[in-house]
Amino acid sequence: MPINIAETATRILEAKANRSPVEVLVRPEDEPTVADAFRVQQEVIRRQVEAGDKVAGFKLGNIAKAMQTKFGVDEPDYGYLLSSQFYPENLPRSQKEFIEPYIELEPAFVFKHDVGGAHVTVADIIAATDFVVPALEIIDSRVRDWKIGIFDTLADSGSAAGVILGGQPRTLSEVNLSDTHGVITFDGEVVAEGNTNAIYGSPVSALVWLCKRIAEYDITLKAGQLILPGSCLAAAKMIPGTRITGRFEGWGEVSFDYTAG
Repeated sequence: MPINIAETATRILEAKANRSPVEVLVRPEDEPTVADAFRVQQEVIRRQVEAGDKVAGFKLGNIAKAMQTKFGVDEPDYGYLLSSQFYPENLPRSQKEFIEPYIELEPAFVFKHDVGGAHVTVADIIAATDFVVPALEIIDSRVRDWKIGIFDTLADSGSAAGVILGGQPRTLSEVNLSDTHGVITFDGEVVAEGNTNAIYGSPVSALVWLCKRIAEYDITLKAGQLILPGSCLAAAKMIPGTRITGRFEGWGEVSFDYTAG
C-alpha cells in the first residue's frame, strides 16, 4: 500500500517531541519513492510552521563519500532548517535535547538573492552568495540506532537537529572552498578531519546539485536564509561532557559545550 504521509509525519513529530526513536519509519512494503519521502518532510515542516516555527534555511546532506559510508546511505539527502534549530555559539546544549546526535563541520552559505532552477551553474551560485560562515551541524535521526535508508532520512529532514554558526563571515573571494582543511575536536583532541573539496569537489558545486534536485519540487534557495552544503568530514558521535569545536584552517572556528543530561 502507498506510504501514509500524515501518519508517518505524526510519528516523526512524536519521536522529536518525546526524544524517543521509532524502530521503523518508512516501511519497504509501502513501496515508497523519493517524492513520497519528501512529501512526508514537507508535511512535518508544515505542521511545525503552523505551530509557530519558521523556515530559516535549507540543507544538503550525505553529499560526501565519507558521510554516505558512515550511515550506509548511497545518495544525498536534503531538507528544511527551522529557526528553532539555530543555537548560539559558546553556549551549552544538553544531552537531554537529543536522541543519538552526531556533529558535522560545514561552510554555511547566505545568499543575497534567490537562486535555483534546473539550469543553475556554478557562476550563478557565486553571484548569489553574500557570505559564508563556519558552521557545526548537529544531526540526530528519529530512527533507532541510525538504521536508515534514503527514504527515512528524506522524510526526517536530512536528520537535521541543530546548527551553530561561527562569527567569522567571509566572502567567497576571501576563502578557498575548493581546498580548505577542517577539523572537529572534542576537548582539544581531533576526532574528525577533512577538506571542503570532499563536498562534491567544492561546496559551490554541491549547491548546484541541490538546486537542480529540488527544482523538481519548484523549490529555490532564498536570499537571507542559511544554506548548508554538506559536511566535509565523517560525522563524529557527540560525547556528553565535552567541548566541541569545529575549525577551518585559515578561516575561523565555532564551539559549544555538550553537557550530560
